[in-house]
Amino acid sequence: MKKWIIVFCCIAFAKASLAQESVVYSFPAIHNIEASYLYGAILEHNPDIAHLISDHPTGVMLRYNRKTFGENQWESRYGYPDWGFSGIYQDMKNRYLGEAYGAYGHYNFYFLNRNLNLSIGTGLAWMTKPFDPVTNARNNAYGSRLTSSTYLLTNYKRENLYKGIGLQAGFTIVHYSNANVKAPNNSTNSWLFTAGLNYTLNNDKTPIYKRWEKTSYKENIRFNAVARFGVNESDVRGSGQYPFYTFSFYMDKRIGFKSSLHAGTELMISEFLREYRDYQANSFPDSGINGDENFQRVGVFLGHELHLGKTSVITQVGYYMYRPINFEKSIYNRMGLQRRFNDNLFASLSLKSHGAAAEGVSLGIGYRL
Repeated sequence: MKKWIIVFCCIAFAKASLAQESVVYSFPAIHNIEASYLYGAILEHNPDIAHLISDHPTGVMLRYNRKTFGENQWESRYGYPDWGFSGIYQDMKNRYLGEAYGAYGHYNFYFLNRNLNLSIGTGLAWMTKPFDPVTNARNNAYGSRLTSSTYLLTNYKRENLYKGIGLQAGFTIVHYSNANVKAPNNSTNSWLFTAGLNYTLNNDKTPIYKRWEKTSYKENIRFNAVARFGVNESDVRGSGQYPFYTFSFYMDKRIGFKSSLHAGTELMISEFLREYRDYQANSFPDSGINGDENFQRVGVFLGHELHLGKTSVITQVGYYMYRPINFEKSIYNRMGLQRRFNDNLFASLSLKSHGAAAEGVSLGIGYRL
């Protein structure tokens, strides 16, 4: 099972980090590299991790950026964002949490005459001191060494101040969680101030941005079928890891160049709920669970899809119409990335949660009629 988890996470990282548009650039390739120092605090988003906040974490962020100049129409529509890869080393300054090494794929979006840089990165992180019932029982934040990780970065960035060298400063939030692949999974969120240097290679060859004419864009309603799968565990430590499957059917309506709306229904088969049901029935007879309940669920959802070329960001909010086992809230949400291979076939990587409580990360394959 552990081997499958590692394979799953590696595929997820490749999907997230290589999500940029695959094109043959006729413009010269302009590269930018950054190095920043990190200093901040771990946020107490959950009182259960209060004992893990003992000092101010520090770290280093390294980033490679590939600039775009309008080779594709979506680049022009989004203000010519960068895509790239980044790495973060973070010392959590707590003997139970240890250190974190993260690798990410990211996008940079620009504002205020391209001086304000908003970035989002997603990938994997390796934790040096995960939970262990014997040697590290107080770390209830990370149940596994390998976790998913996401960061949001805001930088005021000035490039090419002197011979390609520039400066940047800002702040970032770095999130570490294994998405309930293995309990415990209270996760951490670090608020970190950043400051550092950047260097633009071959900056003297920067081309003029290509501007595309803005035209209206619409599509008829299309129908989609998606099969998702993953591995997770309930919040009960040691209850075991089990596969889960979700079969979604929905219609989408493209309302513009950037956006589509979703509406649909889905069947969720979560094997961990069967174990959770039996545990509650045997250990807590007054819990209201008798052990005969169906562990499958049915939901309806509405959603939005933000298009970035062949890659898109999906956000969905759902409600359980059928839920025999009272587990978490009746409203759930899903966020993720989707990548089109052609007009019909696509793949997705998404996180389903109940508010801030993650249930599982899934890989999906879909077909659009």
